[in-house]
Amino acid sequence: MQKDQLSFILPVLITKQNKRFVAYTPVLDLSTSGKTEKEVKARFIEMVTIFLEEIVEAKTVDDVLSEFGWKKVQKKWSPPKVVSSNFMGIKIPAIA
Repeated sequence: MQKDQLSFILPVLITKQNKRFVAYTPVLDLSTSGKTEKEVKARFIEMVTIFLEEIVEAKTVDDVLSEFGWKKVQKKWSPPKVVSSNFMGIKIPAIA
C-alpha cells in the first residue's frame, strides 16, 4: 500500500554567507546550510521532510502549523503567503 503524500510550495530564501549557502523558509522558520547551492537545496528538502514527519509522528501537526500561520481548509494545509521580499534601509543611532 502506498502512503499518502503531501505536497507544498514553500518560499525559500537562499543566501551566500562567506563560503556557505543558507536556505531559509519563513513559513516554517527553518534553515540549513551547504557548501554549494545544489547541496543546500537537497539538505533543505531533507530537513523539511524530517520536520514534517516528526510533527506528524508526534500528532502535533495542527498545533505547529497553526502557530506558524498556516490555514487548514478541507483537510488541506496552506502556508501563509509571502507578500513582499525587499531590502529595507534602516537607520538607528550609533551605540557608543
